[in-house]
Amino acid sequence: MQKDLPTVTEAEFQREVLESPLPVLLEFGAEWCGPCRAIEPVMAKIAERHDGKVRVLAIDADASAAIASRYRVRALPTVISFVGGQEHKRHAGATSMEVLLRLLPTDLAATT
Repeated sequence: MQKDLPTVTEAEFQREVLESPLPVLLEFGAEWCGPCRAIEPVMAKIAERHDGKVRVLAIDADASAAIASRYRVRALPTVISFVGGQEHKRHAGATSMEVLLRLLPTDLAATT
């Protein structure tokens, strides 16, 4: 799916997202989704800038429909931040780095 972001599968979701010791910024997207491709470089830049402080991952909403349904993902892309295994904040639709950074915990968002 995403070329610049590590992709997580349904089988890995619990371990990679919910049990992550770091906050996770997770993009729900799909191969056919143009806006998903548009925010990929922004997500990759966030991953680069916050390396070691936050995990930035992607999940294919088509291949992982049960996870997308569990988190009520209705539009693609939807980016959800997880802190301590719990949903923290979310944003649906293509957007700017500024908006995506606001999904991070306050202490991380301040270190842009």
